[in-house]
Amino acid sequence: MAILTKEEAKKIIDKVLSYAKADETAVSLSGGRTGNIRYARNSVSTSGESNNLALAVTSVFGKRSGTATINEFDDASLEKTVRRAEEIAKLAPENPEYMPMLGPQTYLNTNPYSENTAKIDPEYRAKAAFDSLDPCRKKNLTAAGYLEDTTGFSALGNSKGLVAYNRATSVDFTITVRTADGLGSGYAIRDVTDVSKLNTKEATEIAMQKALASVTAKALEPGKYTVILEPAASVDLLQNMMGSMDGRNADEGRSFLSKKGGGTRLGEKLFDERVTIYSDPTNPDIPTSAFGGGGGGRFGGGADGRPQEKITWVDKGVVKNMYYSRFWAAKKGVPATPPPAAFIMAGGNQSLLDLIKSTEKGILVTRLWYIRAVDPQTLLYTGLTRDGTFYIENGQIKFPVKNFRFNESPVIMLNNLEAMGKPVRIGGNLIPPLKIRDFTFSSLSDAV
Repeated sequence: MAILTKEEAKKIIDKVLSYAKADETAVSLSGGRTGNIRYARNSVSTSGESNNLALAVTSVFGKRSGTATINEFDDASLEKTVRRAEEIAKLAPENPEYMPMLGPQTYLNTNPYSENTAKIDPEYRAKAAFDSLDPCRKKNLTAAGYLEDTTGFSALGNSKGLVAYNRATSVDFTITVRTADGLGSGYAIRDVTDVSKLNTKEATEIAMQKALASVTAKALEPGKYTVILEPAASVDLLQNMMGSMDGRNADEGRSFLSKKGGGTRLGEKLFDERVTIYSDPTNPDIPTSAFGGGGGGRFGGGADGRPQEKITWVDKGVVKNMYYSRFWAAKKGVPATPPPAAFIMAGGNQSLLDLIKSTEKGILVTRLWYIRAVDPQTLLYTGLTRDGTFYIENGQIKFPVKNFRFNESPVIMLNNLEAMGKPVRIGGNLIPPLKIRDFTFSSLSDAV
């Protein structure tokens, strides 16, 4: 029962709404199957599969609201949940920023669902793990990996007539490979909607190559370097930036998009003119839900059912849009643009190898981790490189280097852009490898 069709979900939602006595009532119904397999030290440690189905009812009297949840679906339990939500609403304080529920909406036709992924079973997971473990064992390397597949749905309905439904699938795979002496480490990450596009052996071989190549790392002095950030290295910084494009934060002076003295930097050129970032829920490489709260999102935004549309956030370096809550949008007289479920950064046609060949002196970074905010208003972050950091000279990788701590802002980073490669899917987004000048490494790290 964990995966319901649109008709099955609507039947339950309509029944819940029939019990409602509040001024407004909203129902959110979601469910899915999640499977996983985990391995470490070249041996599977855990595997499993879970099914879940849950329903939430939000009742509103005036500006007072209350929510109750349940995972039982007999008539008596459904009605009891509605009554409980109404009781909570009557006891709740008024929310001065409450906005009336939306009525019927028009949604884009998106398809974040793959039948291939929906059919994944324990046998597939076992083979995916074997394809990753076997080559590592044969080369006396140690692998630790995790694969998780999800097939689910989300449905919304309310007393104003809103109806929304989405099915989605995803597969996430990460692999870390270490040399026997523990001095070399490599990493690869993949995520897909359709599992037929995942090859765990291919991803593992990349991690193996990096592990073997990163032994006997040399120490370089910290400082400003030209870097080539693989998508796995830049994704977190870029996600943090996109997650900070909230209009209210900018208006209230708490954002990198705030102006000193008041106002926002909407319409200003803040990045290199080659930087264009947009979201498109219909993109075939990273399809997402057509509505807010429909799953597949990276920035939240709540299950209010607002339509997701193709939106350009940065166009040729100029900030074109910010996202807004419905309350703040109404106050400011602007469209209530929801946060993007995923984003696409336009790139070039060069490969990662092309970027390396074009670099006289620089550092190749596989990934960043342990990232923490230093200054939210400038988006300054600190963190460490990890799992394969290499020195480049005259267009060739010369030797591995010890890991660095960095202090950098994605805003400054995207102003120091030298070149971009072809975008690839990473973390549900499309991001190119980036060549950046004057990237700040503040100290060395002995960690592998």
